[in-house]
Amino acid sequence: MAFKEIDIRELSFNPFTKIGSEWMLVTAGNELGFNTMTASWGGLGVLWGKYVATAYIRPQRYTKEFVDKNDCFTLSFYGDTYREALNICGTLSGRDCNKTEKAGLTPYFVSGTTAFAEADLIFVCKKLYADHMPPENFIAKENDKKWYPEKDYHTMYIAEIVNVLIKE
Repeated sequence: MAFKEIDIRELSFNPFTKIGSEWMLVTAGNELGFNTMTASWGGLGVLWGKYVATAYIRPQRYTKEFVDKNDCFTLSFYGDTYREALNICGTLSGRDCNKTEKAGLTPYFVSGTTAFAEADLIFVCKKLYADHMPPENFIAKENDKKWYPEKDYHTMYIAEIVNVLIKE
């Protein structure tokens, strides 16, 4: 499957639906080793004069090791026919099995990182900033109790979107 690069300003979609309801895969690594995970938390915007994406990853996620070790990662988006694949990538760990294979996804190596050939849309992202979300920084204290009963606070990654690829 072929992709073409487009200017980010050509995009036209609702990011709240695309991320929160349709979900995305966060993937990092290269031909020598990579991992992916499903995410429904994240954001898109402008910061520091750049088009950026934010991704949030809990410490126990295997994908976090790959994001931390590499300068870039991808965010990729899929049609409804890949919902089960996204479920698999969100519930199985790459430490325990080849979840990419189980999900029926084909690695697509691009710009030194990994996405999947089945994606409709891929953002290649270069890390700019990472920070842990400590409990003392919660202003809305109820979110700590509701979302972090295990005290496994996310790391927030802010990354420049350096390439946007759409399926041809």
